[in-house]
Amino acid sequence: TGVQTCALPISGRVVLVTGAGGSIGSDLCRQIARFDPSSIVLFEASEYALYQVAEDLSHQFPSVPLHTLVGDIRHRNRLDELFELHKPEIVFHAAAYKHVPLMEVDNAWQAVSNNVGGTLEVLDAAERHSVRKLVIVSTDKAVNPTNVMGATKRLAELLALRRPAARGLQIVTVRFGNVLGSTGSVIPKFKAQ
Repeated sequence: TGVQTCALPISGRVVLVTGAGGSIGSDLCRQIARFDPSSIVLFEASEYALYQVAEDLSHQFPSVPLHTLVGDIRHRNRLDELFELHKPEIVFHAAAYKHVPLMEVDNAWQAVSNNVGGTLEVLDAAERHSVRKLVIVSTDKAVNPTNVMGATKRLAELLALRRPAARGLQIVTVRFGNVLGSTGSVIPKFKAQ
C-alpha cells in the first residue's frame, strides 16, 4: 500500500538512541525523526560521529529537537545523568563494538565489557528511570556465534530477555545482518581498491 507504520508510538515521545553516531544508530535516528518525536537524545562515545549525525539530522529534520551527549554506555553516572535530565520513554540501544576481526584477539575483553557490560548498564538505567520500551539492536552473528563479537551480542540478548519484568519495562531485541556501506563494511574497502 506504500503506507509506512511504526509499531512503537514514537510521536510526541522522547527517544534515546545509544550509539547514535554509528551506521545503524544514525539511520535509526533518521527513521525516528520521521515519526515526529518530542525530541531525540543522541548518545555516542565518538565526538566526531556525534557531530556528524547531529549536523545531518538538524538539516534534514529542523523541527525535531536534538540533545547531543558524549558518553560511554559503561558509565553508570553518565547514564543516570542523561536519563534524569531528558527522561526518555523509548530507548534504542545500538551502541556496540561490531567489527568482527578487531574484536577477536587483542580487543576481546573490550568487546565483552562494552557489548555485555554496557548493555547491562543501559538495562539497569532504563529500569531505574522507568523507561517504557527498550529495543536492543543485535546482530545475525548472535544466532550461532563463531566469533567474540557474536558471542558478546548473544550473551547480551540472553541477559536482557531473561531479565524479570521490572517497573513495566518492555524489552525487545532485533537482529541486523551486514549493513552494506556501513562503518567497517567491506564496500568502502572495495571502492578504495
